[in-house]
Amino acid sequence: MSLAVLVLTIAAQAASQAIPKAELPKRGRCVVCAATSSDHGEERIVAGLRYRGTAYYFCSSKESVAFAADPESFLPLPLPRSMPAFDLSDGVGVRWNGDAFKGRTILVDFWASWCGPCHKLKPMLDRVRAKHRDRGFEMLSVSIDEEAADVERFLRKGAFPNPVLHDTAQTWSAWRVKTIPSLFLVRNGRIVAEWVGKVDERTLDRAVADSLEPPPGG
Repeated sequence: MSLAVLVLTIAAQAASQAIPKAELPKRGRCVVCAATSSDHGEERIVAGLRYRGTAYYFCSSKESVAFAADPESFLPLPLPRSMPAFDLSDGVGVRWNGDAFKGRTILVDFWASWCGPCHKLKPMLDRVRAKHRDRGFEMLSVSIDEEAADVERFLRKGAFPNPVLHDTAQTWSAWRVKTIPSLFLVRNGRIVAEWVGKVDERTLDRAVADSLEPPPGG
């Protein structure tokens, strides 16, 4: 661990104060689970921390420790917001960077060849893409596989109808991806919606349709 990371970790831990058990609610939403695909809604609360004046609750001591080490990585970011850096090429050599996102609505899907939930979600994503593609909508399947050969081997089983990109630049880290699938709906370079783990088709379809509408006064 570098000195800079160590200093930031110590500062984050110092900024978190344990909430006495007598003051904990019986049930609530675990902030760590909410940031990952393991979100179960309200559940039994066993620990809590106060960070920068706000109380956060956890379903286990493990989640409490993880949050204390790096609180900011678990807190939801505002929407809409500018997308992080993105500069990858797809399987046919097309470069997707900030310029490629300008004036377009694009769904960025972080996945992996070994991810079962990603495979289950893909047919629904394909339907939404097909429905809105004529209006300029596109989906990028960004694989976080370590080896390009694993991606290529998986794609030989069946080609994707949309661009597939191998994340060779750890783009997932800048986008704060903690679990996959993670989906980000980007309109003109700004993230307008995001989902972790899963999203139902009606919700995604409505979000895409809304993002393709011209802005008020436009």
